[in-house]
Amino acid sequence: RLWEGAPSEYNKPEPLFDYHFEKNNIVYETYTGKTPNSGTIVKKNLADVVYALDDTRPFVNDSVGGKMEFYILGKNEKIVKTRTELIQEIESNNIQDKKYYLGTDKLGRDMLSRLILGARVSLSVGLVAVVISFVIGLFFGAVSGFFRGWVDDLIMWIINVVWSIPTLLLVIAITLVLGKGLVQVFLAVGLTMWVDVARVVRGQALSLREKEFIEAGRALGYNNMRIILKHLLPNVMGPVIVISAANFANAILIEAGLSYLGIGAQPPTASWGAMISEHRQYIFTDSSYLAVVPGVAIMLIVLAFMFVGNGLRDALDSKTMEENQVMGY
Repeated sequence: RLWEGAPSEYNKPEPLFDYHFEKNNIVYETYTGKTPNSGTIVKKNLADVVYALDDTRPFVNDSVGGKMEFYILGKNEKIVKTRTELIQEIESNNIQDKKYYLGTDKLGRDMLSRLILGARVSLSVGLVAVVISFVIGLFFGAVSGFFRGWVDDLIMWIINVVWSIPTLLLVIAITLVLGKGLVQVFLAVGLTMWVDVARVVRGQALSLREKEFIEAGRALGYNNMRIILKHLLPNVMGPVIVISAANFANAILIEAGLSYLGIGAQPPTASWGAMISEHRQYIFTDSSYLAVVPGVAIMLIVLAFMFVGNGLRDALDSKTMEENQVMGY
């Protein structure tokens, strides 16, 4: 029998030919009285069923020692069990015990799983934002430094305008224009970080454009695009890689800030910033770990990419390499 409120065609006793449990469902074959039996196979959730195994009377209260009997017609046997025994059988067959190493949040979701999924979001935002800023900054910086003149003035004016606006404020403005969501965060962060790359590339290009190998390329009749792509850009990649590592860390921080404010990754997508926002009211309680754990994760991954950036800077710096050679490293 089903709970009250179920459709009337389902809320009636059904004779069973055979049954078995599948997780939290009961699967049974209706009894037709024919040989062989050709009943309908039915699958119902146990939460919707009151008397799944007894179609004649309700359960008898265990406290008075009562038992209930029901027949499995296909096996031609009678089973007598109490309500408690039946519940224990169902629980032992269908309920699993799980351990949550970082506990669960206020909605019962596994914190460790959401922390891992949040890492995927943060790393994805950092990677996509760095790629976007890398491409745009490399192009505008190289064009500005190589051609100079009014082209340089125009591009530097754009760079200075973007540079003068606080990064988080600009990202929020772009996100509000494009809409909420993870893709919009990718674009917003990438479109605000290219100025760092462009300034570094421009400075390097201004120095390299006067070098002999650039003059040799002009003397050989190479066009400007070939000189930029084949000779200029390969020689500015060192500083660009260093600034990109720093931008990766900044992108993760910006994404966490946007998600904390509710305009970044939208539920149910797991994001470290959103996890802090959802549990900020628990910071001064015994459940403070709900907000502290994602905060620590953000701190560690940002520090990691900062250290990577510093390591790349030292490895690609010619002065540092010369000092290490002198000291025997």
